[in-house]
Amino acid sequence: MAISFRLRVTLTDHPVTSSSHSLQKTAGWVHLWALGVGGVISGNFFGWQTGLLTGGFGGLFLATLIIAAMYVCLVFSIAELSAALPSAGGFYNFTRSAFGKDRAFLNGLTDAIEYVTTPAVIVAGIAGYMKALAPSTPEWVWWAVFYCVFVSINVKGAALTFRVSMAITALAAFVLVFFYASALWTGSFRWEHALNIRPTTPEGSAFLPHGWFGIFSALPYAVWFYLAIEQLPLSAEESYDAERDMPRALKWGMATLLCLSLSTLVLNSGVGPGAAGVGASNSPLETGFRAVYPSNVTAALLSLISLTGLIASFHSIIYAYGRLLFSLSRSGYLPSVLGHVGRWRTPSVALIAGGALGLGLCFLAQRYSASVGAALLNMAVFGALLSYILVLLSFIRLRVDSPLLRRPYRSPLGVPGAIAGIALALLCLAATFAVPSFRPGVTGAAVFIAAMLAYYWLYRRRHMEAYETNLRSSHPS
Repeated sequence: MAISFRLRVTLTDHPVTSSSHSLQKTAGWVHLWALGVGGVISGNFFGWQTGLLTGGFGGLFLATLIIAAMYVCLVFSIAELSAALPSAGGFYNFTRSAFGKDRAFLNGLTDAIEYVTTPAVIVAGIAGYMKALAPSTPEWVWWAVFYCVFVSINVKGAALTFRVSMAITALAAFVLVFFYASALWTGSFRWEHALNIRPTTPEGSAFLPHGWFGIFSALPYAVWFYLAIEQLPLSAEESYDAERDMPRALKWGMATLLCLSLSTLVLNSGVGPGAAGVGASNSPLETGFRAVYPSNVTAALLSLISLTGLIASFHSIIYAYGRLLFSLSRSGYLPSVLGHVGRWRTPSVALIAGGALGLGLCFLAQRYSASVGAALLNMAVFGALLSYILVLLSFIRLRVDSPLLRRPYRSPLGVPGAIAGIALALLCLAATFAVPSFRPGVTGAAVFIAAMLAYYWLYRRRHMEAYETNLRSSHPS
C-alpha cells in the first residue's frame, strides 16, 4: 500500500526541473509566517465590520470564536499535510493524493475562486480608505492602480515578494497595536459603544440585538479575520525546509491572528460611533482612528498608514493565486500558458491573468451589488469553505488509507479535529445564504463552479491522460 501510494503522489505533482516550469527556493519560516499573517491581516482593517450589522457585537463575537475553532482544526490538519506532501499545488495536491484527479480539480477550482476573489475584496477596501482621503477620485482608478503595482512586484521575483511582505506585515501589525493602545490609553473605548445596536427582535438584547440568528448570519464575516492563512502550503516549493518550517509558520501565524482578531473586534467596535457606526463604515479602522484622534490632519495621516494592512494582504494573496494557477496549469488542469515561468522565475502569466480576472470582478460587483466588498467577500468565503471541506476529507482519507505515509509533523487533533472542522465549515457554508442581498454573489460563484466542471468533464479531462503520459516519459521514476 505504501509503495502504490508513493507512486500516485509522484504522478500527481512531479517536480519539473526546467527553468521555465520551476520556482526558486527563497523562504524561511519567518518569511512564511509573514506571508501567512500578511495574507489575512487585512481582515482586521476591512470586511469584518459588516458582521456587526448582521449579528450585533455579541453575535459577531460568538461567531468569531466558532470560526476560530474551525481554523484551528484546519491549520493543524494542513500543517500535517504540507509537511508530508510539500508542493506548490497546496490543497488540490492533497486532494489528488487522497481522492484522485477529479475531486482535485474541484478543490483547485474552489481555491481559485477564493484566491482570485479575495484580492478583489481587499482592493475594494483600499478604495474605501482612499475615497476618504481623495473623495473626487473614482474607485475604479484605485482598483487599477493597486493591481498594476502589486502584480508587477510579484512578477519581479519571489525574493522581492517575501521582503515586501515582511515589511508591510510588520508595519500593519504595528498600526493595529498602536490603535489598541490608543483606544485604551485615551479612554476612547467604552463598552456601551460596542453595544449600541438596538434590538430588532423580541428576544434581542444589547449583546445579541438580532437574537441567536445574528450569530449564524455573522459567521461569514468572522471568517474574514482568518481567511487565507491556508495559502501557506502554496509556497512549499519555495521554502528552504517545508517539512520543518511550514507547520511552524502555520501555528505561529494562527496564534498571531487569534490575538489580533479579538482585539480588533472588541476595541474598534467600542470607540466613536460604536458598533452601529463602525459596522456601516467602509473603512472601520479609519473610523476608529478619527474617534481616538479628532484632529483632521492626524486622522488623515493615520488613515493613510492604515492602508498597510490592506496592502499586506493584497500583496500576499496575489502571490497565492499566482502559485495556484501556475500549479493547476503545470498539472494539466488549466491551459499550459498559465504554467509559464518568466525571466524572474515567477509565474508571470498566471499573476497577470489572475489580476485581470479580479479587476473584472470588481466592475461586475459594482454593477450588480450595492456593496462591492460585501458581495465579493461572500463569494470568496463560499469558495474557501468548499475547499476546506475537501481538504479535511482528504486529511481523514490519508490518515485511514495511508498510515505508512511519512509524516514529519502530526496534527495533535487528528481525525476528530478534522471532523469537527468539517461540521463547522458546513454550518458556515449555510450561513453564506443568510443575508438575502448577498446571495447573488454566492449564486454567481456556484454557477461558475458548474460551468468549470462542465469544461473539465467535457473537454479538459480527455487531455489529462495524454498529459500524464508525456510527464511520465519526460520524468521516468
